[in-house]
Amino acid sequence: MATAEEREAAPPASFAEGDLASSSSLIFQIWPPSQRTREAVIKRLVETLSAPSILSKRYGTFPAEEAASLSRRIEEEAFTAAAAQQPSDASSAAADELGIETLQLYSKEISKRMLEAVKARAPLSSSSSVDSPSDLGAVAPAATADA
Repeated sequence: MATAEEREAAPPASFAEGDLASSSSLIFQIWPPSQRTREAVIKRLVETLSAPSILSKRYGTFPAEEAASLSRRIEEEAFTAAAAQQPSDASSAAADELGIETLQLYSKEISKRMLEAVKARAPLSSSSSVDSPSDLGAVAPAATADA
């Protein structure tokens, strides 16, 4: 029976010698996100726009079909905007750093576009001073004059 140290040091049994050599040639890229990741972002956007949440309490929810269409548009526009900022001629180390920055821009663009979409659809009475997704955590019910 192997000791704990031997088990930690040994590769998983599913790896053969050749697998270890080929696994070192795997490339991890932060940008662009895989299609699977982009679909997960869209799915999460649909949930955010069509399900009850802090956002929906303030601005209302979208019907599922409208949320799906809007989510795809938001993600595509954010991806295009972020990709336009990514230079194609960067070195490997610089590309990793730029990839992180581009991914952050992609995320910010999604948040900004989602908030713009819900504000544009919101009734006039609820379009007040929430300017960023981080402000949504601070949204509290308004006090009434009757209290």
